[in-house]
Amino acid sequence: MVDKDVFMEVFLEKARKLEVGYFIDIRTYKRNRSVLLIRKTKETYCIIENGFFRSEFETGFSGLKRLFKKILKREFPHSHKIRLYNMGLYSEEKAKEIARKKI
Repeated sequence: MVDKDVFMEVFLEKARKLEVGYFIDIRTYKRNRSVLLIRKTKETYCIIENGFFRSEFETGFSGLKRLFKKILKREFPHSHKIRLYNMGLYSEEKAKEIARKKI
């Protein structure tokens, strides 16, 4: 779990180090909303938003911070702690099967 005040620094560092084809699951403290960050290519990231809104974005590392600030305001408005899970290689089946205990 990461405090929301330092989340962006931790998130950008993890995104920069993420291997091609791997993904990160980002969840609220209660684990009821999620955002997936997938590294498609060396320069391209895919973000899948699954919470209040359901959408998908593609961006480079330079646009990642600006885009994720908007998503943070929409999906995690009252969260003070945010959960980060390194998930391994991405596959749609694996991403749909993720079941976390909800608080």
